[in-house]
Amino acid sequence: MIKRFSALFIVLVLIFMYAPILILMAYSFTSATTIGAIRGFSLHNYVTLFTTPDLRNMIFGTVLLALVSATLATILGTMGAIGAFYSSRKVDSFISTMNQIPVVNADVVTGFSICILLVVVFGVSKDTFIPLVVGHVTLCAPFVYLSVVPKLKQMDPSIYEAALDLGATPSVALRKIVIPQIASGIVSGFALAVTLSLDDYFVATYTKPATFDTISTYVVNATKGAQTTIKTALWALSTVIFVVVILVVAIANLRADREEEGASA
Repeated sequence: MIKRFSALFIVLVLIFMYAPILILMAYSFTSATTIGAIRGFSLHNYVTLFTTPDLRNMIFGTVLLALVSATLATILGTMGAIGAFYSSRKVDSFISTMNQIPVVNADVVTGFSICILLVVVFGVSKDTFIPLVVGHVTLCAPFVYLSVVPKLKQMDPSIYEAALDLGATPSVALRKIVIPQIASGIVSGFALAVTLSLDDYFVATYTKPATFDTISTYVVNATKGAQTTIKTALWALSTVIFVVVILVVAIANLRADREEEGASA
C-alpha cells in the first residue's frame, strides 16, 4: 500500500510539474492564438521566432549575457570556495555565512540594491551594461560557491600538500591538482549560473539598459500588449528552451554513467 501511494504521489507531482509545459509545447505547433482553441498543425510560431529581428536580438543578447555573467561568476565563486576551504575555520565559517545572504535574499532586493549602489551612488550608466553584468554575477556567484565547496570537502587534502612537498609551487599545485579534482563542481556551478542568468527577471529589470531586454523581461512585457504573433512565438521559444535543457541533462547523465562504468572497469 505504501509503495502504491508513493508511486501515485510521484506521478501526481510529475503531472503537476510538466503538464503545463507539455500543453504549451503542443500549442506551439498549432495555429491557435489562445490556449483552449485547438487548430491545425503549423510551424508558424517557429518561423516567427527565428525570422523576427527583435526576437533574434533578444535571444542572442540574453544568451551572451548569461555566458559572460556565468563565466565571471564561476571564476569568482571557485576562487572564493578555494580560498575559504584553505583558510582558518573562523574565516571559512564567516565566508560561508556571508555567501548564504545573497542566496536567501530576495532577487528584487539584490537588483534594487545594485541599482542604487552603482547607478545612483557611483554614477555608472545603465547603458554601459556594467550594472546588469554585476547584478547577474552577484546573483550567480554564491551558487557556484555552493557547487564547488562539496567537491573540495570530498577531495583528499594530502594530495595538495604532497604536490608542494614534491616541489610544485602553489599555483602549479592549484592548476594541476586542485582544479581537476573539483572540475565537476565547477562545471555544475557554471551550468547553474547560466540557468539563473537566463531565468532572472528582477535584477535585470532594475539594472538593464532601457533599450535591452532579456528573455524574462521580454516575456513579461509581451504579455501586456504585444502582437498576437509575438505572444504565440514565445510558446515556441519556451519549447526550444525546454528541449535544450532536456538534451543537456540527458548528455550530462550519459557522460556520468560512462565515466562510472569506466572507473568500475
